[in-house]
Amino acid sequence: MLLSCGDALIDFLASRTADGREALTPAVGGSCLNIAIGSARLDIPTGFVGGISTDTFGRMIADHAAGSGVDLSRATRSDRQATLAFARVTGTETQYAFYDAETASRNWTYRREAVALDGVTCLHTGSTTLVHDRGAAETLAFIEDARSTVTISLDPNCRPNLVRDKDAYRARMLAFCGKADVVKMSDVDFAYLFGDEAYAARAEALLSNGVSLVVVTRGNDGASAWHRQAGPIEVASPVVNVVDTIGAGDSFQAALLAALHRLDRIARQRLRGISAAELTRALSFACKCAAFTCTRAGADPPRSRELPAGTW
Repeated sequence: MLLSCGDALIDFLASRTADGREALTPAVGGSCLNIAIGSARLDIPTGFVGGISTDTFGRMIADHAAGSGVDLSRATRSDRQATLAFARVTGTETQYAFYDAETASRNWTYRREAVALDGVTCLHTGSTTLVHDRGAAETLAFIEDARSTVTISLDPNCRPNLVRDKDAYRARMLAFCGKADVVKMSDVDFAYLFGDEAYAARAEALLSNGVSLVVVTRGNDGASAWHRQAGPIEVASPVVNVVDTIGAGDSFQAALLAALHRLDRIARQRLRGISAAELTRALSFACKCAAFTCTRAGADPPRSRELPAGTW
């Protein structure tokens, strides 16, 4: 089973009414929840760990996740309000305004007795959960308990508008990278954390520090990856008619982890021995799923049955 630990929220997406007025449409989101949903829709047993409200929006989140096949038995329900995020697309990037003070997601507490690890092969985390001191500390405690037997996946999914001290945040992300086996980030995340540093140079530094697989996604330009044994890999992204890019990175990560699971390369030792051909197949599948997500509004990753024949 894959577990995804972190944020679950409601995105409000910009739209227009029939008479042309601006409107906001609520949609379930949150990077870590999106990844759980994306993986479950690809027929991988998946659970979500984090805080989900019992309010109207929280019920919307829970219903959506359960409807996609995500196991919520390890999630924590509380009467704190749900996190809300207002999304606005600028060019090819989506910018967010977050309302998350004292919310169920932000106040999640790791309880060892409530998060069984039997049968868990991979734990994914990242995004807004790691911005705040409490969320980062609780997630780190979870990782420390899990990493002796479980592969750790990380996507920083940076949200600069939430960061108050960039140097401290960057140091925190590097510390979490040091605990991870798989590190994936977008080119925008990379630029925020590492500036003009060459992708390959940073990837080599992460690999030498214990990471097995480093991936940088580059939108229309596909994805680049580095692996200790398989070496550098480049894959292209399919050309599609883009509706928006919300959730594309999450869909990529969900599909990558799902592909590694299907290839029986998700366990730490098995991941270390992956071949270049296997890794290329996994990354190509992830790019195809991300591109598919871009063809419809909001974070709406594909189900296996929706993908064209031959995608896998």
